[in-house]
Amino acid sequence: MAYDDLTVAELKDLLRERALPVSGRKSELVERLTEADDSNPPEAEHEAPPEEPDVIEEREEGPVDDDDEYYEEEGDFEDWNDFHTSRQKPVLDDATRAALDMRKAQGKKQPTFRRQEWFRYRRLSKTGYRKPKGKDSKMRMNRKYRSPMARVGYGKVAAARGLHPSGFEEAMVHTVNELDGLDPERQAVRIGAGVGNRKRSRIHDRADDLGLRVLNRRPIVRKGDMQ
Repeated sequence: MAYDDLTVAELKDLLRERALPVSGRKSELVERLTEADDSNPPEAEHEAPPEEPDVIEEREEGPVDDDDEYYEEEGDFEDWNDFHTSRQKPVLDDATRAALDMRKAQGKKQPTFRRQEWFRYRRLSKTGYRKPKGKDSKMRMNRKYRSPMARVGYGKVAAARGLHPSGFEEAMVHTVNELDGLDPERQAVRIGAGVGNRKRSRIHDRADDLGLRVLNRRPIVRKGDMQ
């Protein structure tokens, strides 16, 4: 089996099925699976497998529905996996999953914090929240029908504080060398906003080799020496 063509997530699924460790780079995962296949060679097939009935021929004999016209259209659907690549998922315990679900439920009940007099001036409606400090501010005095202020009571569950919605711990990187030492099962990469496309493309390639997920990945048109 050609393990080099599989993604890191698919390789880790195969390792979990065989009760093998899933840590390491992609080359290490492929080597681990290859050694497992060499130690446990598959049994030789003496008999040919039974032929499965041709579903397409049965459809041609019966009445043609609207759904059958979809299969008769011309096109190559063998490369369907090229349209979507499964993203790396974190390895979480039950307590962390429960904390993430609780934080998500709390976020739905939380009001939208707006700046004072955001409804009067358009520029204030586009800015973030700021604590009201005016002496006669009705919002600061917590009068009725005023926008709510951010308080301590709106804090989320502490176990999920600082985690990405997927459950990863975000690691800010600006160079390729900062990827070394990160745990692909627990940490994800966020590239700095000031990183150029040339260095960003190198970080993408290195993160794919290490099995790390890039949270703010964006398409880059590689031209010239960037290919």
